[in-house]
Amino acid sequence: MTNTREAVQELATMARGAARVLRSSSTTEKNAALAAIATLLEERSTEIIDANGRDVARGVKDGLTEALIDRLTLDQQRIAGIAEAVRQLIALPDPVGEVVAGSTLPNGLTVRNIRVPMGVIGMIYEARPNVTVDAACLALKAGNAVLLRGGSAAEHTNEVLVGLMREAIASAGIPADAIASVDEWGREGATELMAARGYIDLLIPRGGAGLIQSVVTNSTVPVIETGVGNCHVFINSDADRDRAVAIAVNAKTHRTGVCNAAETLLLHENFDHAGEVLAALADRGVTLHVDDAAKALAERAGVSRDRIVDATDEDWDREYLSLDLAVAVVASVDEALAHIAAHSSGHTEAIVTDSVADTNRFVAGVDSAAVMVNASTRFTDGGELGLGAEIGISTQKLHARGPMGLAELTTTTWVVEGAGHVR
Repeated sequence: MTNTREAVQELATMARGAARVLRSSSTTEKNAALAAIATLLEERSTEIIDANGRDVARGVKDGLTEALIDRLTLDQQRIAGIAEAVRQLIALPDPVGEVVAGSTLPNGLTVRNIRVPMGVIGMIYEARPNVTVDAACLALKAGNAVLLRGGSAAEHTNEVLVGLMREAIASAGIPADAIASVDEWGREGATELMAARGYIDLLIPRGGAGLIQSVVTNSTVPVIETGVGNCHVFINSDADRDRAVAIAVNAKTHRTGVCNAAETLLLHENFDHAGEVLAALADRGVTLHVDDAAKALAERAGVSRDRIVDATDEDWDREYLSLDLAVAVVASVDEALAHIAAHSSGHTEAIVTDSVADTNRFVAGVDSAAVMVNASTRFTDGGELGLGAEIGISTQKLHARGPMGLAELTTTTWVVEGAGHVR
């Protein structure tokens, strides 16, 4: 452990040196480094896919879930998408130097609060090679160095990705040590990232509930909690039938292995088309974990019995990341809010309704990072909300909440200018 600690601290020290260079790098210089990364991703796609194939084969052999295999897998199309996301990041405004607030005081002092880089950011995540690129590039654009722990499931893929990114930024004049990985040291490397207070300024875990809670519980470095999504869709009594079906189906089935997929459906007892919604979900392969009232609705709608499972207490708190959905019938907006308050992870909740009063009541009553009104939970995404790529979706309340883009990877400095002022 001592050797691992020394190695991680040495990497972090080199990252701090690179961060000092990045702090004063121009937008043009940072964008040139990002452009070099995008180009190398495309030029080395065959190498990336070969390495990824080894990781996927091992993952299948080791029994990784279908959702994790999906997240792990890269092909030409996905690599092209990752490269395009890097180029989109180039087009986004640089947050560094942005004036958040400013004023001239009665005594003549000029006061500005400006965005500055965080410094060194640590990322701990699993089976997500796209996060390797997203995290490094977002951190770089915001003027930060990054230390990555991508997990053993994507070991070979991440080794190639980190190597080519270091090569790319060095070719553009940015220190290669602005991007580094501790994967060589396995779980001990992750442990030392969590203990590297004074070396790392911010730690962001991204993955399953177990990983995130382990980091939150054990880290001495400040942590932003991200990503566990027990997201709810509530269909009110007055909801439009077609809208309700489309939103429920999209929120659950568009992509199951992501944190903004719906995991619980709440149906108002007076919604006349509840059975049609449940049938539409079942027709797309969803297994419904139902309370007694929802079970009766599903059976009356002709849902196959192999798609209906009696819900347990644990179902209301589960992030399935699969074609499974907990379903309950509620008597009112207030009952829906009470259920969400008891079981939500604080990620995203949605209401389908034509009532302005109920919309306002729902929005005011939900305490989550995002609230959707007549829209799928799948829109809680940095790209969909106009932020460009995101480093994660924060479900805590300090510093950043919801999708974390470039601005959320900065802190602020007060700049006070006077003319010989003394107090």
